[in-house]
Amino acid sequence: MTQKQFTELTPEQEASIPLYREKWRAIALSTEPINHEQASAAIKKAYTFIGQQEPQIIFFDSPYLALNYFAERMGGEFGSEIGGQLKSEICSELYRKLTSQIKSELENKIYSKLYNPLYDQIIEQLNNQIHNQLHSLLHSKMIGIFNSFMERQFYHRNKIVSELLACNGSWVDFCISALNLECDLAKWEIMQLLVKNCGWIYPCEKTCFVCDRPRILRFDSQQLLHAEAEPAVQYADGFSVYAHHGIRLPETYGKLHPQQWRSQWLLTEENAEVRRVLIQQIGYTRICQDLQAIELDSWQEYTLLKIDKNLDIEPIYLLKMTCPSTGYLHTLRVPPDVTSAREAIRWVNWGTDPEEFSVQT
Repeated sequence: MTQKQFTELTPEQEASIPLYREKWRAIALSTEPINHEQASAAIKKAYTFIGQQEPQIIFFDSPYLALNYFAERMGGEFGSEIGGQLKSEICSELYRKLTSQIKSELENKIYSKLYNPLYDQIIEQLNNQIHNQLHSLLHSKMIGIFNSFMERQFYHRNKIVSELLACNGSWVDFCISALNLECDLAKWEIMQLLVKNCGWIYPCEKTCFVCDRPRILRFDSQQLLHAEAEPAVQYADGFSVYAHHGIRLPETYGKLHPQQWRSQWLLTEENAEVRRVLIQQIGYTRICQDLQAIELDSWQEYTLLKIDKNLDIEPIYLLKMTCPSTGYLHTLRVPPDVTSAREAIRWVNWGTDPEEFSVQT
């Protein structure tokens, strides 16, 4: 007998999608310390479900401490990695059962309104920024160990990310609670226990590493990681991520307010995205003064400048404009192929020659 598949949502079901999205966003972005007793119970239940003996459970204040601990003790003492088995036998099987009951068009619609918005913020922002910060710190502090550690892919393959489970949990919860689809409730219970009671998990046969949640999370109005002069993400042990509107910053920059950032940093900063943030926040006027921009041409109150240093993908040419009445300086970036101040003015004014408008205001 062919199983009936859902093809469309009722107005009530569609209206409930934001409720499930926000419910699981709150779970994913919780900064409450995990309860070790509840986390242990969740881990033991998951191991038992897939036929594994209960492991020794070691708790860490952050993923950094967990990975540092593991990398320094690599060997067979922890047993083989079973993160893939847990995800396959619990999560993947749960998803397959549910998706078989929904037409692909409807599945895509639900994903676009429920899963995708959570993924964009929680994984593309939070998870990836933490991952990149971990990679940077571990690689710089123990290169030899870390390279071998990465070759085994323990960090990537064996990791169970609670935030990703929450993104998936929102979809599963909607399918079960709002659509009344059939599923293995035992698997769903374990999945909920893991995401609600643990941070990142690194499961091996004999030992399971469980990380706590961040103590601090800060976002801007666009749901991008952001903080000024303080961490955007911080764990109890002090492991932190600094970010400016979604761009991860080195601690040197992040711990200072943007008004304190220095133009000289542009001379050594290799990351193009970070250079862009520095340029935007410091401003071309200050950069011109600090880095001694070269004057190429002038016309009345306008001056064409060039910063003769490798600060961006292409050379930086600027049109400096001085207000005759107030003396206020305004600097605007112009294309690097302009050859005179008047040509730069024409570009700024959409092709209008400066002789055709009054300079004085």
